[in-house]
This record gives sequence, C-alpha cells and structure tokens, in this order.
Amino acid sequence: MSGGTYTINLKGCSPTPLAHYLKALGILRIVAEQADANALGWWKNDSFWLQSKLDEEALIRFLLESYAPSPLVGPWGARSGFFLGSSEKSAREALEIILASKQERFIDFQSGIVGVKEILTDLGLTEKAESDEDKLRLLRSCRARLDDKLLKWLDSVYVLLNDTRAFPPLLGTGGNEGSGSYMSGFAQQLVSVIEKREWDHAIQATLFDSPSANSKDKQTPGHFLPEAAGGSNATAGFDGSVGLNPWDYILALEGCLLFSASAVKQLESHDEGTMSFPFCVRPSGVGYQSAILADEASARAEMWFPLWECSISLGEIEHLLGEGRVSLRNRKARNGVDFARAVASLGVDRGITEFHRYGFQQRNGLSNFAIPLGRFRVPKYEVESAALLNPLDNWLDRFRRAATGKDAPARAGRALRQLESSILNLCQRGEAADIQATLIALGEAEASVAISKDLREGSMGSGINPLPLLHSDWLLKGYDGSCEFRVAAAMASIMHDSIGPFRRHLEPVDHKTWKSKYPKWAKDATDPAIVWGSSSLTSNLCAVLNRRLVDVMKSCKDQNSSELLAPLRGRLVASLADVGRFISGEVDDDRIEALLKALCLVDFPQSKEVFAKVMKHLLAPRKQESLPTGGYGLLKLCFLPHKLNEMGIVMTPQIARRAMLGDAAEATRLAARRLTASGFVPAVEATPMNAERTRRIAAALLIPISTSDAQKLAKRVLRMSDSVTEKEPNEIVANL
Repeated sequence: MSGGTYTINLKGCSPTPLAHYLKALGILRIVAEQADANALGWWKNDSFWLQSKLDEEALIRFLLESYAPSPLVGPWGARSGFFLGSSEKSAREALEIILASKQERFIDFQSGIVGVKEILTDLGLTEKAESDEDKLRLLRSCRARLDDKLLKWLDSVYVLLNDTRAFPPLLGTGGNEGSGSYMSGFAQQLVSVIEKREWDHAIQATLFDSPSANSKDKQTPGHFLPEAAGGSNATAGFDGSVGLNPWDYILALEGCLLFSASAVKQLESHDEGTMSFPFCVRPSGVGYQSAILADEASARAEMWFPLWECSISLGEIEHLLGEGRVSLRNRKARNGVDFARAVASLGVDRGITEFHRYGFQQRNGLSNFAIPLGRFRVPKYEVESAALLNPLDNWLDRFRRAATGKDAPARAGRALRQLESSILNLCQRGEAADIQATLIALGEAEASVAISKDLREGSMGSGINPLPLLHSDWLLKGYDGSCEFRVAAAMASIMHDSIGPFRRHLEPVDHKTWKSKYPKWAKDATDPAIVWGSSSLTSNLCAVLNRRLVDVMKSCKDQNSSELLAPLRGRLVASLADVGRFISGEVDDDRIEALLKALCLVDFPQSKEVFAKVMKHLLAPRKQESLPTGGYGLLKLCFLPHKLNEMGIVMTPQIARRAMLGDAAEATRLAARRLTASGFVPAVEATPMNAERTRRIAAALLIPISTSDAQKLAKRVLRMSDSVTEKEPNEIVANL
C-alpha cells in the first residue's frame, strides 16, 4: 500500500477455466467504471492482481452494496423474459423484480428493459420473432434505438452485416447457448445476489478462492465452466450435479463486455463485409491431447486470450482487445496455426506475455464448452525458425483446404494433423528437433498429395502442386548431430541433369521443373523411375540404385562420358564412419527413411561458399572411428561419381546387382576385375560376407562420400604407390 492505493491478489481469478479469466476482466471493468478510474490489473503466478483505492474489505463492500450491473437484455432469443409462455416464466419474473426494484444500481438495467418493451410494441411483436426478416428487423431496431449503455452488450452478442447478422463465439448465438440464455441466467442471478442478498457469503470464494460452504447455485454455466455443467464424469463420482457460484457467473458475463465484435471490409475479397472478433480464429484441431479432425469440424471457433504481466488500465485493455489483431506477414491470422506462427514472429501487440488458447467445441451431445487447448508464451525475441515457413504460405493454405475437404483421403487428414502439430511446437521452441519434425511432416504431407490423383489434379485444374524447394536453412537449423541425419542428407542431395534428383524416385515430380519456383507433377504418374515402396529401407535404396544405373546407361551413349560417373553424385557427403554404422545396422532405418523423404524437399546449396558452410557444419571433427569393411571398399571404388587418381572407373550395374542379391563373393570378384581393368591392383579380391550385410553394402553405395574418403578406401583395398597423398579427413570437396 502507498498513498491510498492497494494491491490485491485475486486468487479466485485464474486463466483457467475461462469463467475465471473473464471474471478477472469483469472485476477490473466495473471497479474502473464505477469506483476508481485509475484501477490497474495484471496477471502474475496464474492469478489476477488488482490495484486500486479499494482494499479487500472495500472491494467486497463495493460489490455487495454498490455494484451497478450492466443491462444485459435482448428479446431476440429463447427465454428472454419479454414474452408469455412457460419457457419464459423464470426470466420474465426476474425482469419484473428488477423493474420493480427501488435500488438505484438497477436504473440502467430498468432503462434497458423499458427500451426493449417499447421496441417490441412498435414492431408489433408479442412473441419471439421466427422469420429471418423479423429477426433482422428486431436486431436493427435494438441497435438503433436502445441506450448507448447497452451498446457494449449488443456488440458482444451480434453484428449486423448488410442483409444478415453474425454471432461472435464468446456468447453463443446472440447470448443464447443451446436452449439456455445467458441473459435469463444473468437476470435471475442478479435477483438472488443483489435484490435478495442470498449469496453474500459466496463473495470470498469468488474473489480469493476461500473455502465456503453452500456457495454454488443450480445455474447452468453455459460454456464458460464445463466442470460446473454436471453430467457423467463431471466429478470424482459417476455423475455430477449442475452448480456454480452465482458471483462467478455474473462477473464473467461482465467481463465478456470487453470483447466486442465489428463488421469489417475485407479488401482482398469480393465480400461486402465479414465479422471480426478479438483474437478469434478458425479452429485448428491440433496441439492438445484429444485433438482430432472431428473436434475441428464440430468446433464453433478458437480464441486466444491474452495474459500480461505489466499493470495496465481499463482503457489500455479496451484498446488491446478492441484492436485484437494478430498479423502474419501483413495478413490477419486465420486459424490456430497461423496464430502460433504470428506469436512466434512477434506479430502481436507488445505487452502481451502469454496467450491461453480455448476452443469452443461440442461435448456432451450438442453442448458447446470452452475447452482449454494450451498456453503459448510470447517470446522475448523472434523465433527465427518459424520464418522458414513463410515461403510456404500458399501451399500450406491449399493443402489445409484440401485435407479438410469432405472427400479428402484419410492419409491427407493425418498428414495435416502431424504437420500442424509440428508447426505449433516449432513456433513454441524452434529447436532442431522441432524443425526436423516439421520437415518430416512436410514430406508426409506432400506424399499424401503425390499418391492421390484427386489432390494432384483437383477440379478445374485446382490441384496442389509439389512443394517448391525449401531454403537450405532447413538443413542447417534442423541438423541434430545424428548419423541418421547426415546419411539421409547426403543421399537426398543426389542429383543428375538427365535423370533427375533422388526425389524423382519417391513421387511423380516433373524432373524438368522440380527446381523452379512452381514445380509440376509429371504427366505420367506411373513413371518407372518411381521405385520407392513399402519395403525395407535396404530394399528401397537398392531399387533406387538399380534404377539410376539403368537410367544413366540409357541417357549416355558415350561410354567415356563423365556423365556415366554422375548418377550417384551428391551435393553433400557422409563420412566413412557413418557409412560403417549404416552397414552394420547401428542406425534407425525408419528415421533415415523419414528424413530422406523430408530432405529431398531441400534446395541444397549451389554456391561454393554456402556449400562449404554446410559441409563444415555436418562434418565437424569427430574422434577417429573404424572404417567400413574391405568388401565395401572394393564395391564403392567401382561406383565413385568422380575419377580416382585421374582415372574414371566406369560403373558396372552387374556388380551392384550381385550385391543386391546378397552374393558377396561374386560381387567383390567382379569389382576386383573392374578395378584391374581400370589400371588398379586390388589388394583383396573375392570377399565372403553374409547375405544381409551384403545387401546393406549395396544400399550404402548410394551414400555419397568425399574424395578424401575415397582415397582412404583406395589405400585400404588397392596396392598404391607411396606418392599418393591422403587428404585431410574433413576436407570439404564440392563437386561443382
């Protein structure tokens, strides 16, 4: 306390459930408007703090004796209290008591009731409006004629859009939730709390979370407090009863008035107007434990409620929520994933430290509840890795629309959930593992398009094209130091001007346009170059090796052409130690396959400078490790993408095919003959090995290695003169 100012920790106001968050805003709003215009509020340690001239006792006294409730009235929904009928009875009786009250704090509410009755009389409505025309006429009249003190409420429950209306998600459909009415509940609770003073004992529990017996009424909570709705599994028993603190209900609705909607013009569309609501986006069915597309399909909307740690006034909160804008690359965030990306790039008003994410989703039949979906901390600094997604905006939007379509393949739906979940994690942490997961998810998303003719072609040419090549920063920032990553990156970087990249063996991408900004699918989806299937990693790599050898023999008529050496040339290389671990099976094959498919989407560096930077990063000095077997050395020297000691060794497919069959003795014998014919003297010849290891060696022939490592192999399996010098193990060699 200082100078008559008190700071109160409102422990009963927390970010979850939503009712308690809204209650905090409601308390600050009515204190600032009715007791102390200089009141401030902020969040700390998961509770709300209020600073004003009221101490705890004065705050309680103010709420019990002076608080003037906002006039939350409306004749457009069920149980409004303005019409005859049994369903209207409870609300009608509550309004009559308020209208007859002698308490001055009901003056605004009474004025609102009288104003609504005058409108109904003038419109000739003696029962609830049923036709769309009558409903719209009534809403327009209320907006035009009711006192300005009701405008916050009206703006919170509906928006007029030319010849129609829209309802913000926070208060159901115009202040109604299913067959219930927030307006009816509010009026009834005001009677029991203010007029009859039946709940004075419950105020301590509301404000300070103090234990209090008999502090819950049978008022249904709407969607703000799911655990108070009762029903099966609502409590520790088999069934729970409906009940909540009346003060929680009243103050939460007072807090809702800070969220007002508006009709805005979308400059980028042809629509005449649409509804804008603070921090409200389309739902994304990812990022929480029970996330499934059914949740997304049945969800009304998704809202991200801001938390702030600095003390701010009511006016500042109204400005913050009034703007309610979260921008992603100069456009408004459209869904939960967009919102997370915007938060990661600091595309939100400064001062917000965290967001609490809620989805308004169907539970317990057709009831809607505000389900907490997680918290997102606003980073102090931009999560730079999130910017990797920026060039993919259009592709991501198209894929999302396709994957959530009525007849979308199940695989596309699963891929979308995997992708958006990984993006949420990337925006939160931005670590190498998150980048890798997102990259893998992108690969799976594209694969789901590649195998679906409907997604590739679409209707009227509206299909989804292949992903454009990703920036090499995906490679640098996603590297986790693992052998699996290095091996996958080296193979994914394989390319050839005539027979195309490694990516061509996975999906029907047009190898003539795959480097362009707008790649296309191949016209023939049955291209024989697509050999990757559901077999093991070893079998698939062997199939790719065989296909590239066949294709290069067809494309190069000149047996002396250097292009015959190039089908296995990669922009990146792996170390012999990594190759050895692959051959011995000390790696995770499933992870290599996932990373390989993902890294095939990366635009591997073209300049020598960038290439050297990447290679230095991937092949940082490590402790000395053993080399692969001599059998691998014999075979690999026959499949080098470059000359060995100025001598080109023509690739012989039959050698690789014998190894693929597991015939080590014949494969190594043929390799020794090829080396001898090329002017080298093998130190070893036929080498026996078990069939599985031999097949792993055949698959390993696809893994590019550096020229210095090739010299190491030559020194081990060939009789070479001492004049041959060995290059440094980690020397960077760019095959440019």
